[in-house]
Amino acid sequence: MSVLNFGTRGAQAAINHLLARADWARERLAPHAGRCARISVEPLALTFAIDHDGYLVDTEDERAPDVTLSLPLSALPGLASGDANRLMNAVRIEGSADLADTLGFVFRNLRWDAEEDLSLVFGDILAHRMVEGATGLRRMHERAWAGLTGNLAEYLAEEQHALVTRAALQGLGEQLRVLRDDLARLDKRLGRLGTAARRA
Repeated sequence: MSVLNFGTRGAQAAINHLLARADWARERLAPHAGRCARISVEPLALTFAIDHDGYLVDTEDERAPDVTLSLPLSALPGLASGDANRLMNAVRIEGSADLADTLGFVFRNLRWDAEEDLSLVFGDILAHRMVEGATGLRRMHERAWAGLTGNLAEYLAEEQHALVTRAALQGLGEQLRVLRDDLARLDKRLGRLGTAARRA
């Protein structure tokens, strides 16, 4: 078995593992039993059929898939960050719209219960601590990233004047509103003066 085949079979097994704990997902997939789909992320492509129980199975023949979902490699960080919506927005769909819609809904909403899986190997308490530690690490990373981007934006706005701050933009908007009102009053006054001059 080639490395690519091993990778795609591993992905199929992982998805089926998630489906085993998601009755709602299998119920959505089961009406599409017998249909074939391909998920393509160059250089990998996972081609599968759906069985009557809503699981992914190997295709029995070389027929063209009913739908192909193609993702650019650059969209994969969305998967790692958990931003499924951004990931799905990058998908190019060819073929059956209803099957693509079902697969999109299922893949957007499937969740891995890491704590439950880890508890089978390490026990409940250690699994809980591992997941809490990973969650804390992720939050720390998010805070550090938010601080870095905030500091960079402040530096570019205040020191380099390369960005306009929201407060400065609101102040400029207020100044423009006052100027517009002043110009409207001046225009009316000039109109009245012109009318008075013509009458004299």
